[in-house]
Amino acid sequence: MWTCPKCGRAFQRQNQSHYCGKAPETIDEYIAAQPEAVQEYLKEIRKAIRTALPEAEEKISWSMPTFRKKFNIIQFAANKNHIGLYAGPDAVVEFEGRLKEYKTSKGSIRLPYDKPLPLELVAEIAKWCYETGNHP
Repeated sequence: MWTCPKCGRAFQRQNQSHYCGKAPETIDEYIAAQPEAVQEYLKEIRKAIRTALPEAEEKISWSMPTFRKKFNIIQFAANKNHIGLYAGPDAVVEFEGRLKEYKTSKGSIRLPYDKPLPLELVAEIAKWCYETGNHP
């Protein structure tokens, strides 16, 4: 077991990535808590999803920015080298032809910081998830 020296939480893995302190309550708070270099990427992802799902509610669920309307539609989160887009396993299968240049696994899509964000694709995936009732 490893204990974080900042927040005192215990984890199975050494130096486990986690959120120390009070969890953000809004997406704005979540973005503001991230490294400055990552914030613009998060804002762009949020805007793409917001444009695709204008009536969806924004919230924090599982410590991640989440868009929801009757169910969680899509989530995203900042990671060390990428933004994780959590659209569910069916979405990854549905869009696999267009996701070949990205790492995917069990419903997640890794959008690396060193590549342009595929914002149109992100919007399409978000809309597809809502229209099909696909859950992350």
